[in-house]
Amino acid sequence: MNGEQEFLNDLVTSIRPLDRAAMAAARQRQNNLTKPAGSLGRLEELAIWLAGVTGELTPATEPRTVIVMAGDHGVTSEGVSAYPSEVTPQMVMNFLGGGAAINVLADQARAKVLVVDLGVATEMGEVSGLVARKVGPGTANIAVGPAMSRPQALKALRIGAELAESEIAAGARLLATGEMGIGNTTPASALICALTDTAPEVIVGRGTGLDDAGLEHKRKVVGRALASNRSALTDPVDALAAIGGYEIAGMVGSILAGAARRRPVVLDGFIAGAAALVAARIAPTARNYMVAGHLSAEPGHLVALNALELQPLLNLSLRLGEGTGAVLAFHLIDAATRIMAEMATFSEASISRAVER
Repeated sequence: MNGEQEFLNDLVTSIRPLDRAAMAAARQRQNNLTKPAGSLGRLEELAIWLAGVTGELTPATEPRTVIVMAGDHGVTSEGVSAYPSEVTPQMVMNFLGGGAAINVLADQARAKVLVVDLGVATEMGEVSGLVARKVGPGTANIAVGPAMSRPQALKALRIGAELAESEIAAGARLLATGEMGIGNTTPASALICALTDTAPEVIVGRGTGLDDAGLEHKRKVVGRALASNRSALTDPVDALAAIGGYEIAGMVGSILAGAARRRPVVLDGFIAGAAALVAARIAPTARNYMVAGHLSAEPGHLVALNALELQPLLNLSLRLGEGTGAVLAFHLIDAATRIMAEMATFSEASISRAVER
């Protein structure tokens, strides 16, 4: 455990503030482009933020990778999901076969999909394309005790960080968070409740499509999880171990590594929001390197984003996960960088500036 904790400590201390000089230069260029200042709204803000993240006025946005972490959850034994746990390995195989929504959208966005088994309950064996880094065969039931031990949480976090670092070393300029795990809206709900001190009635949603009775039951299960693990909820890593999941821990590591290596981290939806909250509690400066790809239909996602002080780029009522909303946001990031790099300034286009009044 000491080695994993030291790894995390080193990762956190290597996360630096945004490059304010680069942001000032980007803001100046935006104000000199052939448009009224501020008229491109969030696209201008994105371009300025990207400069702060990377230290570059016109950073590259390719290649890019969405890391899809997979893991199962013991809390599914409580009947909190409309789907059985065997769907997790089935969907992992679907990712590897190119048949899932994330494959389609990532192909459109020219993004690599990296599929990782961090905690699938089924033994997947040797599968072409799968990154097999299983920490355990699914977590324990959070409604009656901790999901995993702190050493296991730290191990999953380190794996997620090392995978992100490997992608960055191979040239990745953008990272996106993705996940797959039947039942994982329940631990994500518990984490957001714990980290924002919000009641389950506000946070817990229908997940994969629960009816009213199922929703009420799920809220009670989250309440039991919080009560059963209350003593562990004051420290973010302890909370992650107690009421999180292997894939959520992996996402925390990837987010922190992206921040440490000055890469933009595009968050997906509700599960990613929970991971981002944990990452921000561990390393508050890491929040500066995150952008919310979209607003999930899950009610607790907005609570998580408000706590992170992040405004989503898209609002399409998505609730699929997999990284789909994050990858859709890649197109807006591309637009922001192309505006910065390719649009003419007033002087270049010989256009008169606005008269100050």
